[in-house]
Amino acid sequence: MPFQPRIAILVPTAGYHENWQPAFARKAAALTGAGLIVEQRVWTDPGDLTGYDLVLPLFAWGYQRDVAGWYALLDRLEAEALPVVNPVSVLRWNSDKAYLGELGAKGVAVVPTIEVAALDDACLADARAKLGAKEVVIKPAISGGADGTHRITAHDVIPPDALGHRRLVQPLMPGILTDGEYSLFYFSGKFSHAIVKRPASGDFRVQEQFGGREEPWQPNESARDLAMMALAAAPALPVYARVDMVGDGAGRLHIMELELIEPSLFLHHAPDKGAAFGHAVYAAI
Repeated sequence: MPFQPRIAILVPTAGYHENWQPAFARKAAALTGAGLIVEQRVWTDPGDLTGYDLVLPLFAWGYQRDVAGWYALLDRLEAEALPVVNPVSVLRWNSDKAYLGELGAKGVAVVPTIEVAALDDACLADARAKLGAKEVVIKPAISGGADGTHRITAHDVIPPDALGHRRLVQPLMPGILTDGEYSLFYFSGKFSHAIVKRPASGDFRVQEQFGGREEPWQPNESARDLAMMALAAAPALPVYARVDMVGDGAGRLHIMELELIEPSLFLHHAPDKGAAFGHAVYAAI
């Protein structure tokens, strides 16, 4: 009988508000199709993981709401030298969006970002002036699913959940409203597929829970070059990656973020329905 590696996929706690099971089923099908045995472990209390050939945090959804618990898990995975994909160094680096500054310093076109240690009116006014933008988006540096993300016009007050807290301030990119947000998917550095996600009318968030919708998209060479340049800046080549980018209204794309921890991979839009994903994970063992 051929060797069948056992892998543990870290999943949300019971009662987590987003419906993650359909996406889990698609990923699990791709992984079992590649010859892997898939088991679930709750990321906040995964128990003994030493018997697994690989641990994947693919559904550690909600980690941004328990940052201390998330970093403690990363420390444990590292201390126990467990086989993790993506590697712990990549997971830790990708957890805090301060990495956008690193990408920008390496010449990668990113959405202009100003980090504020404790957001108040004066800091916001200063950030607006530096960005040259009256309308901005503020978000936590450690975030997911648009948690704590707000669109702020020139006359809006700072939301209570952001006031006095560390936040990233970015201009509202025109492309998000006119064209949407683009996502390119890579497995072991090889392009798989891409989609465009568009927000509901009157919104700027593209996530499904806010009425966003997606469809397949064919990226041009410049989009793929930008994605690879961003991935090359990570501490190690990710086994799986989603690269989100948005247009500036002047024909140039900018990296919105890299999703290297627990991204939705939209495998139902992949031509091979995720076979390349499964093979990439198997090859990482």
